[in-house]
Amino acid sequence: MRIVPAVDIRGGLCVNLVQGDYQQETVFSEDPVAQARLWWFALRDVLPAEEFSKSVVHIVDLDGAKAGQCCILPQLRALADAHIRYEVGGGIRDMETIAAVMDAGATRVILGTAAYRDPDLLLEACKRWPDSIVVGIDARDGKVALSAWLENTDCDAIHFAHTVEEAGATRIIYTDILSDGMLAGPNIDVTGKLARAVQIPVTISGGVSQLDDIHNARALTSAGVDEIIIGRALYVEQFTVAQAVAAARERP
Repeated sequence: MRIVPAVDIRGGLCVNLVQGDYQQETVFSEDPVAQARLWWFALRDVLPAEEFSKSVVHIVDLDGAKAGQCCILPQLRALADAHIRYEVGGGIRDMETIAAVMDAGATRVILGTAAYRDPDLLLEACKRWPDSIVVGIDARDGKVALSAWLENTDCDAIHFAHTVEEAGATRIIYTDILSDGMLAGPNIDVTGKLARAVQIPVTISGGVSQLDDIHNARALTSAGVDEIIIGRALYVEQFTVAQAVAAARERP
């Protein structure tokens, strides 16, 4: 299982929200690119070259998620200039923005709201960039949430997972909103059910607080969960990147 450090950007700062609530924000760094670089080199220092070549940093454009447009292109270009492989989501809702983000050096582009509201866009994007389009499924009580988690739907997350798989998405990132930022552990049970329902890889996200959470998530590798996103726990030094990688690589 790969460790994927998260860098959430709002107002040009590296921040963390609780359950996606913009009123519950903690600023962890004034320079998100420098923060991403720290996580990236921490991964490089502990991973074999072959494994490191598959690593990414998870970038979230929180302003973009609310505004419906990418607000961090300069930071993305800076990441590429630093030779950091990254995936990015938040406010990417048309082909022009996807192209701009890919041109800025993204390894993966994450579609969330756009994938739900515009199935034709998802299909077209998957055809044009067949190995780079990831769908972020953010769910509250098993139902898909949109627009920076501010809008709820009645759509079942597993049903939506089938839809995006059929469209050609290369991966799903599943985030349990009620776990995110709470340091109470990810939703292993629901993520496992979703992963077993599809054939494409799944990244688990939200709520990692201790190394045991990584051990528990690793049990889902047979279901197709091969990555785990970690944010707040790294920032508040619950454990280090090196410790997280070691936990992810331990034999069950």
